[in-house]
Amino acid sequence: MMQMVHSRFNALLSACVLSLIATAGWSQPLTWLGTLPGYDTSYAYGVSDNGVVVGVAYNAAGQRRAFRWENGVMQDLGTLPGGNYSEARGVSANGAVVVGVARNAAGQSRAFRWENGVMQDLGALPGGRESWAFGVSANGAVVVGRATNAAGQQRAFRWENGVMQDLGTLGGNQSWAYGVSANGTVVVGAAQNAAGQWRAFRWENGVMQDLGTLGGWRSDANGVSANGSVVVGTGETAAGNRAFRWTASSGRMDDLGTLGGCCSGAYGVSADGSLVVGFAIHFTGQVRAVRWTAWGIEDLNMSYANLLTPGSHLEWATAISPNGRYIVGWGYNAATRRGEAFLLDAPYTPPCTLNGDVNGDGIVDDADLLIVLFNFGNRCGQ
Repeated sequence: MMQMVHSRFNALLSACVLSLIATAGWSQPLTWLGTLPGYDTSYAYGVSDNGVVVGVAYNAAGQRRAFRWENGVMQDLGTLPGGNYSEARGVSANGAVVVGVARNAAGQSRAFRWENGVMQDLGALPGGRESWAFGVSANGAVVVGRATNAAGQQRAFRWENGVMQDLGTLGGNQSWAYGVSANGTVVVGAAQNAAGQWRAFRWENGVMQDLGTLGGWRSDANGVSANGSVVVGTGETAAGNRAFRWTASSGRMDDLGTLGGCCSGAYGVSADGSLVVGFAIHFTGQVRAVRWTAWGIEDLNMSYANLLTPGSHLEWATAISPNGRYIVGWGYNAATRRGEAFLLDAPYTPPCTLNGDVNGDGIVDDADLLIVLFNFGNRCGQ
């Protein structure tokens, strides 16, 4: 009987090992996106569910150009007519619509919406001159950002069907919008209160809600979940700026922590609100791209070390695709010796738990089976 149990156990163990080997062989790819011809660095700011990346490329003269990357090809999105710079900051869920900022012939910075090769100038608030777009809804129809008004103040805006709406402030003069929910109804960003302090806000149905702080004077909301119930960003604390995650259910802003250093910041969140990406200062002082999950903070350089060539590192994660599969940002590519945008194909799976690991050594083996057999029939208290 004992031999039969042992044989069956070994057969099951062998099957599990083969499964683990097969899984380990299927590595998650890391892609350095390179840069545009004539440019020497790149930064990624948005990613779609199908892996389309948008961002900006820089050259030695400091000139900037918006790009859209898909399947290994980096496309220059150009500028507004007569302009000389552009930056892409957000992308729709299917990758077809890109938003950002570009200069026009008058030298003004203007929010744009790009689709099918056409860059549309979204204008400014009545009497204003400039605007910047940072976020777009899942279907590409709603754009959010900041724009100047007639008084020269910068105000958070929500654009839809050609109309740019001033979202107001928290009693102060200025506000900025950085993110928008999937259906375009919830907007998040930062706004001044009556005391002139900047506070993270959540706007819905004409009401701008102050999300509070982590104990300091300032907070900024940078991203929001698909249904608008989870907001992420950065808040000031006595120890330095920290990434936060706020939920409508708790009404509380939670400090997401660091890698042992002073600071961190959250910039992107998955559609379901469970995965957050950003940066954190390591206890050595290095800046590292990170992901926060229900299990805590994760240094992407450690989790995907096998994908990094010696000397390369991921510094900043700026966005995660709604489905949680892709992470983008920038880092240092030792192979090209320059800063580059990256795309990490890293669908998250919770840490493995082995219910049969009786002795807690991380593997289910003969030792666990013997413990069970020797204790078979025993009851607590005996």
